Amino acid sequence: MAAPMIYVSFPGTAREALGFYAEVFGGKLHLYTYAEFSPDGGPPEAIAHGELQGVVALAGSDAPEGGKSVRFEGLMLALLGTAKPDVLHEWFDKLAIDGVVVDPLAQKPWGATDGQVIDRHGLHWLIGYEPESAT
Repeated sequence: MAAPMIYVSFPGTAREALGFYAEVFGGKLHLYTYAEFSPDGGPPEAIAHGELQGVVALAGSDAPEGGKSVRFEGLMLALLGTAKPDVLHEWFDKLAIDGVVVDPLAQKPWGATDGQVIDRHGLHWLIGYEPESAT
């Protein structure tokens, strides 16, 4: 692994959330239940570990009973210039479905195009690109 990967503890929604990110970003999704990893680690059908491998890498699991799940403040996952502008717009639009657009993805006074969205699973994304990457 060449860079840090975010690992999210979901409130019992890891299968749904990681599947959603696989639909948005593409890539290969691997899901492992507690039954596969450790029969006494949690509910057998709950996700003990999941990982999305691709252009956007993301991992997570279902939070254990009494454990803390995702709750971010002051943290955004930045996808700035990580793909062509049309792909970034597509990702933004998909993340916005049943989420909250904090700042629309649009050209800003300083010339760059960016926007922020909090998706339906609570992750806050900053997506954008510089003018030269639009060509």
